[in-house]
Amino acid sequence: MSRLTPRSAPIDGTALTIAIAAARYNERLVDALLRQVQDALRAAGVPPRRITLVRVPGSNELPSAVQLLCARRRPDACIALGVIIRGETRHYQLVAANASRGLLRVALAARTPVINGVIVAENERQAAARCVGRRRRGAEFAHAALVMAALKRKLAR
Repeated sequence: MSRLTPRSAPIDGTALTIAIAAARYNERLVDALLRQVQDALRAAGVPPRRITLVRVPGSNELPSAVQLLCARRRPDACIALGVIIRGETRHYQLVAANASRGLLRVALAARTPVINGVIVAENERQAAARCVGRRRRGAEFAHAALVMAALKRKLAR
């Protein structure tokens, strides 16, 4: 069994095209994730002209935006960014489940890796810990996109 991408090998992003859809709801936290994603992509050598960014109202709209990006831009990978925080009702669970299912369906239908970068948290403190605290999940989302984009390119030959 051969490994297609060694764990420790850095990904050369100079030829990769990445699309990002980012929600405006909970914008301060989503913007923190977005900055981390963009920094990590730049560090991997992805040229700014090969990164497409669109903004949508909330996480519920992410699957539609990613579907449009896949059809129009044909990226090597997409990253969907959003932050959903529990409120007084179960609405947050519905939005999180719909966003997750929708992103998976788009990824499979478009045959394009879609990184689900939607943070779902019980409260703002938990969300902040993942977006601006030590955890800084944005860089993890970017790394996953780079790995999957490289894998797509390797297997699509």
